[in-house]
Amino acid sequence: MAYVVLTPDVQTFARPSWRPEEDEREIVELPLHAAMQHSRGHLWRYPPGVKGRRHRQTVQEEVFVVLEGTLTMVLGEEAERVELPPRSIVFVEPMTPVHVLNESDADVLFFAYGAPADRGAEILE
Repeated sequence: MAYVVLTPDVQTFARPSWRPEEDEREIVELPLHAAMQHSRGHLWRYPPGVKGRRHRQTVQEEVFVVLEGTLTMVLGEEAERVELPPRSIVFVEPMTPVHVLNESDADVLFFAYGAPADRGAEILE
């Protein structure tokens, strides 16, 4: 099929397939619904207090779009903290450290998109 439409009623949030033991963050993995060969995209829901893993993509550039809530991102080698209200957009170049957190008291919903499709993330501690 040349296109896929995912209306809200068919978007099922679940644990990330690559980390099934995780029980805090929820995701709609778009590659499970569409044949995304050249990019990756995910719809993430972070409950209050939840944080992702600090990482950097080795090849992939990423775009983050905040849809609901206030997302906190810690970006760059110097670890700059940025508070992002709804409709904020962040562009991240490859090899840039990224840490995504929800430090608010409400759920955060955001869309993360990256290209080229590459899972070569380096986890930073």
